Amino acid sequence: MLLGAAWQRCRVHFLRNVLAQVPKGSAEMVAAAIRTIFAQPDADHVAEQFDTIATMLGRQLPKVEQRMRDASDDLLAFTGFPVAHWKKIWSTNPLERLNKEVKRRTDVVGVFPNPDALLRLAGAVLVEAHDEWAVSERRYLSEGSMTALTDQPTNKEVAPPELMTA
Repeated sequence: MLLGAAWQRCRVHFLRNVLAQVPKGSAEMVAAAIRTIFAQPDADHVAEQFDTIATMLGRQLPKVEQRMRDASDDLLAFTGFPVAHWKKIWSTNPLERLNKEVKRRTDVVGVFPNPDALLRLAGAVLVEAHDEWAVSERRYLSEGSMTALTDQPTNKEVAPPELMTA
């Protein structure tokens, strides 16, 4: 586990899990309502819409409300990041695509002589994907958008070196 790392639950998979608990006649309405959560312009509106939808659905489908409330931290983790990143991180599609490519490449080999051989091949696939993301015009997350993560204003005042004591 990486301390301090955010855990984002895929919204598509969450929706599938919820819809499995919903009568078929209500599935389209429930899906449309939940999707409105992700159409909000900022984190405050996302949280407000989440609460509104969970409460609304809970009137007829208490299990759905409970499932939503239980998953809220993981489902809404994307709101802790810049809005420009939201579409990239609220789904696990890029990760699934990468896993599919590793599987495709390893299936060709079939049987590996040892675990190190498998690790070398999987590592090479990951390095290749990294290199493509690093130089591609359609980068997964651009350098410009990544600076929004590190250029957060801080409230900490740093004393001038002459006032600092050891």
